[in-house]
Amino acid sequence: MTKDSDALRRAIEAATDGDLVVYPTETVYGLGGDALDPAAVERVFELKGRERSNPLSLGVPSADAALRYTNPTEFAVAFARAFLPGPVTVIVERGDAVPDALTAGRDRVGIRVPDHAVARELLGETGPLTATSANVSGRGSVTHPDDLDDRIREGVAAVVDDGETPGTESTVVDPESRTIHRRGAMAGAIEAWLDDPPV
Repeated sequence: MTKDSDALRRAIEAATDGDLVVYPTETVYGLGGDALDPAAVERVFELKGRERSNPLSLGVPSADAALRYTNPTEFAVAFARAFLPGPVTVIVERGDAVPDALTAGRDRVGIRVPDHAVARELLGETGPLTATSANVSGRGSVTHPDDLDDRIREGVAAVVDDGETPGTESTVVDPESRTIHRRGAMAGAIEAWLDDPPV
């Protein structure tokens, strides 16, 4: 449990009401809005100043929860079970509930299951949230709430402060095509798994 459980409760209520929140992960602080609500997703893009053609990831509390919103192959499920929760974004085919706004109209979506108890508690209560760093696009990722840009701080309804985060980026991988789109945490282990999958 975060040292500020009141902030976590506020964040759960705010995100459920369609507002945006900042939450900690095992990499950097994330900016969360209801990932299944196009209006909330649009507010995330607006607040970050992010290009609409640059899709957002779907944050969920477990690999099993991701299956409710996606249509992964058996191989992708095996990969997800091997590396999630963890600092990995797994790209799979999206389900019907995932809006075009989140994926920039693409038929695939990045799944993120943070290896962070507070983040998973939040996601378990709210349902899927956007999983994107809590920074203005083009600026550095935020590893401590004190470093949030004023624009972000003023644009969210709650900030869940769990102190400093490590700051390593997640590795973005499409297991089906064996493609690593962004090398980050655990990239070596991911490559080894993809080169010789134990399934």
